[in-house]
Amino acid sequence: MLGVGEEIPSRFDLLSMVRMHSNLLGNPAVDDEDASDIEMDDQFWHDIFDLYFLRCKESRRRQDDDLLFFVRKLGEHGFNDKNGVVPYFVRRWAPELDKLVGESLSEVDWRRSFYLNMIAHTSYSVTVAICSQHLLRSHQLGKDSPLSAIYKVVKTVYASPSRVDFHFDSKKEVETTSAYPDICFAIDDFDSTFDAVVLTDTDHCYCVLLNAIDGAAFPSETDTNDSCSSNEIPLRVNSDSMKMKNCKLTLFSGFAGYQMVRDAYDGGHSGLETLLSGLSSGKTDKLYMKGPGGHGEVEVAVSGVADQSKQHSGPSSPVMSKRGPRLGSLFRKAASVVSVAAKNAFEAATSTSGEEMIPLKCGLMSITLSWEDIAHDLLFKKTPPLNLHVADICETYE
Repeated sequence: MLGVGEEIPSRFDLLSMVRMHSNLLGNPAVDDEDASDIEMDDQFWHDIFDLYFLRCKESRRRQDDDLLFFVRKLGEHGFNDKNGVVPYFVRRWAPELDKLVGESLSEVDWRRSFYLNMIAHTSYSVTVAICSQHLLRSHQLGKDSPLSAIYKVVKTVYASPSRVDFHFDSKKEVETTSAYPDICFAIDDFDSTFDAVVLTDTDHCYCVLLNAIDGAAFPSETDTNDSCSSNEIPLRVNSDSMKMKNCKLTLFSGFAGYQMVRDAYDGGHSGLETLLSGLSSGKTDKLYMKGPGGHGEVEVAVSGVADQSKQHSGPSSPVMSKRGPRLGSLFRKAASVVSVAAKNAFEAATSTSGEEMIPLKCGLMSITLSWEDIAHDLLFKKTPPLNLHVADICETYE
């Protein structure tokens, strides 16, 4: 791709070339025969991969994750090969690409490998919020009312071609399997991270947003450092207006009203899988939410909050420290705080309706999207990101 002595292009210029030759992304009407010769040229994608992730100045600064993913060429049975071969393999960063891949060089699909690494080396955050259904409907109808949240949690998440399956029995077990061609954003500590996300009113709506905010998909035209400063708002260049703007894209947005969650929790929807029974709050179930147009899926652990006024507090904690009962006292105080919070949630729910309501705690477990949807949006999406505003006192960052 480069002649002798030619300067290595910046990531911004390289990504502009990628956009020119990405007609197949997100366009089912375009088949391989309609794609440009360059778009189907494996050597072109090999060279782009080499320049973007190994040889350009930005990659040599080693700001990205040092893992590189290589997608194998489609086999006879597609990605779900009967021999159980994982559709990708991983290498740690090294300066020479062909030596890094070694004997597997002929197995690599360089086009898909470039897109996968662009996705994996981009930074993401997930926002989980409780909103008013009334305000959400007004916002969707184009009214001037801002989209505000009653409570929200913002957490950093990571893109992975592996899927984390949570199994609940006496203790939480985790099984990791290949997700590719899907990309999974898993939250391992969902039970503690979203412990305060509780629906307590029929007007409540459970909202999930996935935003891309920084990293490999957002090179800067004016700064040789492609990663936005941690002390500043990330910037992205709009090539049409040449004006700087927030480099933030909403890749997924999903909403479920209280009644929908309640119906699923009660077993009314086939998309719900009972995972655990015998808890004081009844059970914990798994709820699946689809994104707009059926693109993407989120997996949510839903559990009822018990009426703490009917729960026996049990004996005091026997835990002692060498310096006396201080540790046991701390445990009892912590348990008391949780008990009071649960009681308040239950009372808030039951006071809003003539029938007994069940406050529903919702813990986001994972978001799954196809790699093609993510790559297309990172390269071409121009829709402004969806922002949820909330009072500072009700906002949590993880």
